[in-house]
Amino acid sequence: MIVVTDRRLCRRPFMEQLEDIISGDPEMVILREKSTPREELLDLAYRCLMMCERYEVPLSLNADPKVAEELDICRVHLPMDLFKTSDLSPFSLVGTSVHSVEEAVEAESLGADYIIAGHIFETACKPFEPRGPEFLRRVCESVEIPVYAIGGITPENASSIADAGASGACSMSGIMTAEDPKELIRKLTVPFC
Repeated sequence: MIVVTDRRLCRRPFMEQLEDIISGDPEMVILREKSTPREELLDLAYRCLMMCERYEVPLSLNADPKVAEELDICRVHLPMDLFKTSDLSPFSLVGTSVHSVEEAVEAESLGADYIIAGHIFETACKPFEPRGPEFLRRVCESVEIPVYAIGGITPENASSIADAGASGACSMSGIMTAEDPKELIRKLTVPFC
């Protein structure tokens, strides 16, 4: 299970929520703090990296390979436009987000190690129509690399994304607001074990 951050959603201090999340042993944390000024992002990413290293949970930085490189974060997750134009050689793990089968195939051909496909179910973060499990199935069948599903993933629907062939689930809103992040991580991981 991959955690995607958005600290604006937290109901308590972000670092407290993040520590509870990380102590639940997710597969990876993607620090995705859009519109954060560079100096603030450097500080935040450094603090998150130290916490992730303490719990031995991999940290990936979203959308800013220069900050990742400066902090020796060896994983990045990039939107397709940045993924296609960035020097990815400094990183040991690179992922991207896709919204079509064609993008998934292109991402794999360009060297993505994994992709996040979405949004699958209805979610407050995305006001337009969800793509659904059948879209996810087509993406999973079109590539050899791991595909993670995002968008409205809950313990109640996680088995349907496992059935579609996904390698795992991603959570942003749910995990950022969860009162018991460890339990949510466990429930979102079970269908893929």
